[in-house]
Amino acid sequence: MGEAFIGVDVGTGSARAGIFDREGRLLGTAKRDIRLWRDDHGLVEQSSADIWAAVVASVREAMEKAGTDPASVMGLGFDATCSLVVVGVDGEGLPVGPSEDPERDIIVWMDHRALDQTRRINETRHPVLRYVGGVISPEMETPKLLWLKEKRPEVFAKAAHFFDLADYLSWRATGSLARSVCTLTCKWTYLAHEARWDPDYFRTVGLGELAEEDFARIGAEVVDIATPLGSGITPAAAAELGLPAGTPVGAPVIDAHSGGIGTLGGRRPDGSAAEPSAELALIMGTSSCAMAVTRDVAFVDGVWGPYKDSLLPGYWLLEGGQSAYGAALDYLVALHPAFAAAKAAAAGEGRSVLDHLERRAIETAGSIEAAARLAGTLNIVPEFLGNRSPEADPNATAVIAGLGLETSEASLVRLFVAGLCGLSYGTGQIVEAMRDKGVGLGTIVVSGGAARSPLLRRILADATGLKVALPQTPEPVLLGGAIIGAVAAGAFPDITHAAAQMCRVGDEIAPNPDLAAFHARKRRAYEILQRAERKIRAINVAAAGEDGVRSSAATAARG
Repeated sequence: MGEAFIGVDVGTGSARAGIFDREGRLLGTAKRDIRLWRDDHGLVEQSSADIWAAVVASVREAMEKAGTDPASVMGLGFDATCSLVVVGVDGEGLPVGPSEDPERDIIVWMDHRALDQTRRINETRHPVLRYVGGVISPEMETPKLLWLKEKRPEVFAKAAHFFDLADYLSWRATGSLARSVCTLTCKWTYLAHEARWDPDYFRTVGLGELAEEDFARIGAEVVDIATPLGSGITPAAAAELGLPAGTPVGAPVIDAHSGGIGTLGGRRPDGSAAEPSAELALIMGTSSCAMAVTRDVAFVDGVWGPYKDSLLPGYWLLEGGQSAYGAALDYLVALHPAFAAAKAAAAGEGRSVLDHLERRAIETAGSIEAAARLAGTLNIVPEFLGNRSPEADPNATAVIAGLGLETSEASLVRLFVAGLCGLSYGTGQIVEAMRDKGVGLGTIVVSGGAARSPLLRRILADATGLKVALPQTPEPVLLGGAIIGAVAAGAFPDITHAAAQMCRVGDEIAPNPDLAAFHARKRRAYEILQRAERKIRAINVAAAGEDGVRSSAATAARG
């Protein structure tokens, strides 16, 4: 067997491994679910031990399915959600929440416990924030670190290391404490364009001890993506993973960024390679991430970045996204009275409920092009977990207008299609924000589970006015990890060359001009609902403040 490369992806709900050859062909995959704890007040936690066990099982099974000789594996790359792992001096996890369970040592990316810390950090208006779209998000790491210091001071003091999850996995595999420029720049405020942390930022926001320690606990050594780490896989990790000790491991990336690596700059059917700066990588999972690269620095309000060399070498990265994407669609359809019956019907067909609803939508409309019209009078802003970009408003909430008392499956299908439209209009707002700052986008390259939906791709193209391309590989996120492993092994000089060889674009669709007016009309309704939600929320906040003043006055009067 020829050379093989492994990509390992840890998402919110599972760990997956994929084996690829030098041409980017997928040879085998495997998956293991991982545990997720949800508590009140926005707490979402995971276990690093549980995740590592899932990684080990996935790698072993993927190699078995592919029939891969471990000796043929030349390199491995990790990606993971931007979740915070807290590790003690003995390498074991520390409890990050009130459960006091040391297995629960990860604050998950979507955890919103640090909203107050986020607000206070943003009120400093520190210049560093210019490189995270103007305001920091509770999904990033410094608000979470500040929460730990204030709410769990004994854990904060006891921690030997704070890792982004991807860096934790690389450390677990190699023993190297080097951190990836991708994780630290995109989520920790590292200034890659100046190759430094800003100590004044940490002192200003209340994390000065990290600066005094010369950032040893969060990353004193920062390396480029795909840099070989340590001496490769340690003997202990090799025994677990079933790989030879010393197998190269490249510096990792965030999961969505791995999808970007596995899609941008891929070869077209005519053999030409696309210019990455003309493409938007849209990675669709529980949330979505919309990434564009530019040759020159560009600042876009509400869009994270610009980040230097944090996706492709020589480019600046802009990163937008929607905090709830697949999660929003799942939640939305589950609200409908016909959901249980539709789910049972889907199971009888051997399909997922969303696949079932998509098939019914196309059958009802008569064509995939006409399916969007089913949502003509139903308008949804699916911001169930806030607006990540371009508004950077974590307190935003969802709005639905046009519901009646219908309980049929047909009305559930309309709700499903309206949800796809709403998600696409949210993506369109990110595209417009980038274009307004001179970012020239012509194609959206999609990846993630939802990318396999022909209906979503059609609606996305028509709603945004951009071409939508689908990578040939069914696993572009895993391919991104394999590319990192290939570069770490020296099979290619850098990520750009590896992507040109291993990534290929398959199906590509253009927007349908006949639906432009329909989507423009629905987009106006979408924006009206967004503005209404903001106004209603402001009224409620003001009323809560007035109620608090009255309550205090009444208490004083009674006293």
